[in-house]
Amino acid sequence: MYSVFRQKRKKKKFKVRRVIRTFAVVFLLFIVYLVIGGIAPFLIHNNITKDTEKKVENTNFYSDKKGVDRAVIIEDNEEALKMRLKLIKDAKNNIVMSTFDFRSDEAGKDMLSALLDAANRGVKVEIFADGFNSELRMERNNYFYALSSNPNIKIIIYNKINLLTPWKGLGRMHDKYLISDNKAYMLGGRNTFGYFLGDYKGHKNYDRDVLVYNTEYKKEKSDSSIYQIKKYYKDITSLKCCSVFHNSTKIAKKKKVKEAGDYLKERYTTLSEKYDKFLSSEYNYEKNTYETNKITLISNPTTIYSKEPVVFYTLMKLAENAKSEVKIHTPYIICDDYMYEGLSKIGDKTTIMFNSAENNGNLFGAIDYMSNKEKIIDTKMTIKEYEGGISYHGKSMTIDDDMAIVGSFNMDMRSAYIDTELMLAINSREVTKQLKNNMLLYEEKAATVKNLSEYKDLPKGMKMKEISGKKENLHKYLGWIFNALRFLF
Repeated sequence: MYSVFRQKRKKKKFKVRRVIRTFAVVFLLFIVYLVIGGIAPFLIHNNITKDTEKKVENTNFYSDKKGVDRAVIIEDNEEALKMRLKLIKDAKNNIVMSTFDFRSDEAGKDMLSALLDAANRGVKVEIFADGFNSELRMERNNYFYALSSNPNIKIIIYNKINLLTPWKGLGRMHDKYLISDNKAYMLGGRNTFGYFLGDYKGHKNYDRDVLVYNTEYKKEKSDSSIYQIKKYYKDITSLKCCSVFHNSTKIAKKKKVKEAGDYLKERYTTLSEKYDKFLSSEYNYEKNTYETNKITLISNPTTIYSKEPVVFYTLMKLAENAKSEVKIHTPYIICDDYMYEGLSKIGDKTTIMFNSAENNGNLFGAIDYMSNKEKIIDTKMTIKEYEGGISYHGKSMTIDDDMAIVGSFNMDMRSAYIDTELMLAINSREVTKQLKNNMLLYEEKAATVKNLSEYKDLPKGMKMKEISGKKENLHKYLGWIFNALRFLF
């Protein structure tokens, strides 16, 4: 009897183990499916087509005449938040905001409260967000539900994550801008949370926007670049990969969503008191901006799959025509041979600055620089490593004394071939002068690379920090993985 009982127990245990093993195998196969399915569409990088070459060649980025747009660089994080709140407050008809990463931290709640207030006074608000980050930050978040269920607010998601279609998963929307009516807009590299906006406690990144004011906004139509941004927004949000985020009016009736909405209303009252003079008084856009000759939007294709490197190609073509000097600021540099070749063509007249390996907030960017520093040196560019203590996230270029370029494009393979990206080319001596001066403030905390191990022209009192043990070990033991997948980071 006991022997029979033991045999039954053994059979039961065997069945359980078999089920566990089967589950483990299926789970492992699913992970492999996700990884291979996700990466495969992006392994081959598209070349620039003849049509794109012709289009860039035929685009005139310069003008001898005064344009209808005026512009100014927004450098400070607190100023960047205040200016966004002002644009939202001044809007009378519609607001469009595109963002890669929108979080409900302190600065994020400031933005949420301002957008909700605008909707409650009758302004039509549209928020465009990336599908990966919206899954992490916006889903199951009552603050975002309080907005999405408002009849005057529509939240549109680019390429919502779906585990059943991993081949679509890596296509990301990286554009960052805010449009207020036909009057003004901001475009740059800042995400919508406290790393980049406001002066709240906690982690910080330095970044940069440009504010553009349409002097002929009262006219039904003008040559303002604001219409280039609006057309781009209309085109990208019309794609099949875009979907509306939780817009059911039933959500607004849920207790926690109502509480979140009430909190945001109270927060905006407090915010209005905090920035009372700035928000309530009339802002003189004319006085606080500079004259421009022409502003041109440069954009990558909007497909979710592998892209032609249109933004990179256009930037290099503009830089090749420089008479004397090119400056490039980027958080990090991760290039393939095509990109190194493009940078080599402008190397002798170009200074590039990015974070040192230790100062870099992007771990992958830091490891890649440790692995490929010699290739960057071989481009003959003057290389400056920023060592300011806070990670630098600015993405900008200047060409000679009359072209300033600001936007979301990092000098990396992901920005070149995978993400949607925007850069604004501003033909203006005054804006270029302002941007150059701002760049120099960072370069004062940067050392010039002499060779693989030495530096020159170190600012007085500055010493390059040693690379942490964590980064050294990752580079030593996992560098081969980073190198194989570097186009993803």
